Amino acid sequence: MQITRYLKTYPRPDKPGRVILLATRRCAVLELSTGLWERLSSGGEPTPQEQETLCRLGVLVADRDVEREELRTTFDTLNRSSRRLEVTAVLTLACNLACPYCFEEPFRGPVSMSPETAGLLVQRLSEQMAQGLDILVDFYGGEALLRLDLLRSIATQLKAAAKRHGVGFSFNIFSNGVLLTRATVAELLPLGLKTIRTTLDGPPEIHNAQRPFVSGRGSFDTIMHNLVAVHDLVGLSIGGNYTRDNYRRFPEMLDLLLAAGIDPARLHNVAFAPVMPKADGSGMGDHAATCACSAEAWAIEANLFLRDETLRRGFPTDRLGPSACMIEFEQDWVVGHDGAIYKCPVFMGDKRMQVGSLSEGLSDYRQSHNLDLWKNEECLECAYLPLCFGGCRFFRRLKSGAIDGVDCRRIMLDAALERIVRQDLGLGP
Repeated sequence: MQITRYLKTYPRPDKPGRVILLATRRCAVLELSTGLWERLSSGGEPTPQEQETLCRLGVLVADRDVEREELRTTFDTLNRSSRRLEVTAVLTLACNLACPYCFEEPFRGPVSMSPETAGLLVQRLSEQMAQGLDILVDFYGGEALLRLDLLRSIATQLKAAAKRHGVGFSFNIFSNGVLLTRATVAELLPLGLKTIRTTLDGPPEIHNAQRPFVSGRGSFDTIMHNLVAVHDLVGLSIGGNYTRDNYRRFPEMLDLLLAAGIDPARLHNVAFAPVMPKADGSGMGDHAATCACSAEAWAIEANLFLRDETLRRGFPTDRLGPSACMIEFEQDWVVGHDGAIYKCPVFMGDKRMQVGSLSEGLSDYRQSHNLDLWKNEECLECAYLPLCFGGCRFFRRLKSGAIDGVDCRRIMLDAALERIVRQDLGLGP
């Protein structure tokens, strides 16, 4: 047996003589004595019981080169075996908020999916159901609930189609939360609603500045009222967009959720992210306050700080796990309001990155999206590969003007991963 190359080790200063191992392919975390680890590292043989455990968790492998090839062909294997199609459906580009950092601002407007396009979407997804695929739809905008009529119609038809074909159908909604009433949730649950994903940008004064109504009035109180009203009915995922100047105040919002009576155990997830440049690469105000690179030191520290504060208050957040761009998954589509198909929401509105349409099907996007960019010697030898698979193509394009290489996450993971592991183990910062 051999020690996997996809492994990180960290000391336990609070426990002399112990070491933490993270096998990144499975994101398995285990603790060993330094004596056992030194024996294994120097080529010593594990006992049969030790070998069984270490193989099961991915620390030991039969052949490192075979494992490397398995990583290289990860998405070939996953795409062949997938029995679910995940579709982000953009119902409208209209919105009732006027967020100054809106990613979609360069192409946003008062346009919605037409009945004809909606019908074609239902037809194409029903065809996939007939091939035995389960369907998960993320209804997206603009503000998706501005077209509740369209959402209701599509979901009703897809639920009926799923029943006919004996497959599963469910949907989530990306919503800013201002139209998220208890009556709406109660109506949509029988149609397959699973999760609402919404946004609170910190405490009221920050949120209201970053996410005002089109009229200029703040939206925090409306959204908070709605979250309190529905949190016992449906799964909620709450996000928030911070800047370099305001991220340390975001825990105040978590305290307001608790004070309002929202039980953290009822939420699916709470996770914050830095404000990024808009779709055309432009920014909001001071560019230094936004994030265009995963290696920015302030953004790394902000993520660790907010993750710790979130967990400390008992809210669920993203746990360490394998991660890859949705572009790698053949069964992930983004369908625009006009029926255009993209491979990631960040490329909506950029016709150069369109990969097909509902009417014509998908084209070959391997070259335009540089699917094999991470299949190089440096990445394949990197212990972090299972955690990034080349990173974000949008960030890479921001940096170089083209998807001409990986968005390497090494600097960020070198700085943050040990603290993330300790957070997940409840060991503190």
